[in-house]
Amino acid sequence: MSFTRTLRAVGGVAAAGALLFTAAPTASADYIRDGQWALDAFNPQKVWKESTGKNVTVAVIDSGVNGDHVDLKGNVLPGKSFAGDGGTADHETGDDHGTAMAALIAGHGHGPNRADGIMGLAPDAKILPIKTREIGGDNGIDGPIRYAVDHGAKVINMSFAGSSLNDLEKSAVSYALKKDVLLVAGSGNNGTNKPLYPAAAPGVLAVGAVAKDGKVLGLSNYGPHIRLIAPGEKIYSAGTSLKYRQASGTSDATAYVSAAAALVRSKFPDLTAGQVANRLTKTAITPDGKTGIKSPDPKYGYGVIRPYRALSENIPAGSKNGPLTMPKDSEPSAGAGADAPGNEAQGSASEEKSGLSPIMVIGIGVGVIVVLGIVIGVIVANKKRRNGPPPGGTGFGGPGGGAGVPPQQQFGAYPQSGGPGAYPQSGGPGAYPPAPPTQPPGH
Repeated sequence: MSFTRTLRAVGGVAAAGALLFTAAPTASADYIRDGQWALDAFNPQKVWKESTGKNVTVAVIDSGVNGDHVDLKGNVLPGKSFAGDGGTADHETGDDHGTAMAALIAGHGHGPNRADGIMGLAPDAKILPIKTREIGGDNGIDGPIRYAVDHGAKVINMSFAGSSLNDLEKSAVSYALKKDVLLVAGSGNNGTNKPLYPAAAPGVLAVGAVAKDGKVLGLSNYGPHIRLIAPGEKIYSAGTSLKYRQASGTSDATAYVSAAAALVRSKFPDLTAGQVANRLTKTAITPDGKTGIKSPDPKYGYGVIRPYRALSENIPAGSKNGPLTMPKDSEPSAGAGADAPGNEAQGSASEEKSGLSPIMVIGIGVGVIVVLGIVIGVIVANKKRRNGPPPGGTGFGGPGGGAGVPPQQQFGAYPQSGGPGAYPQSGGPGAYPPAPPTQPPGH
């Protein structure tokens, strides 16, 4: 079933008006723009009336970006290369992966009315390109993440995967979280539940891919850490040696989620990174037409992003970290609140310093009072034995009764939800049928 068709709820009951995406096609003479089925499905004209990503910088940690591409020129900052060649990362001419991710996020098209080429979901966002050779080891992502944070990025797109994170990389992730930067990473392209990183790392918004038919892409990795899915099948984007490319995988889905996050951060600059993620998850829709689910599914998380609803619906800000599960060494107050989907309440900074929650403190106080009450009762009883009536009289609780003891307080830490999951890079090019054209915003 297509994204643009009405979905049916579980049990065969029609979910009236429940759409994964809506579309409002307009005329275009460019086959590349016409081929952007995913962008068209987001109904971008409505989205761009709410936000275009202005004043938000999205870091793209990847293979570097061709900032001279006609659809990106002016939207790409110099950035930095950590790949051993030194210099900036905005003149990539080889690997086109980073350029493709940047274009899906902040491409602005070209030609009359910018109706040709690749249009990103957040066309007024700025791209901070950061080139890295590999995840892990001496050329890992710790330096790139810290550079992104220190140079103003509010969203970091990571469309790559590795088997683990070293200690420096884990520390960099925590650094970004403490600085209120939203980390977005793909779940991977192995079609398994093997956890890959950084997507499976605590605090990272993990993304899976969905196909044009509305089903989760078969190659999309899955697991309990998945929070969102986005289009990842036969996605056109910008290239380097070739002007345009087409690919499938969670990399492209990740770029769309990063773009959606940039839109939300632009319109709601006072929201924390977790609250931005909360808007995206609360308005996402599952392939079977459900929205606002309480806990993420291993395959599709909370569902497919719906940027317009994330921008336009009245959604309470919620807890600081929303649906994100924080690492242990993040800020003391970084645990997701009780209202965050899929997470339990955690203690505040003062509680963590003392090691005692308010419930524990109250419980200890009650216990002290109870003990004092028992001691006083014993003293009074002894006194009555000496000065009062003989044994066998009517005491508290009747003959033979004794002082009641309140039920014992139960104490324990609230467990964090979430856990490791999986993920790798986007797939290669392939053919795909043309989709209805999309008109760019009035730039």
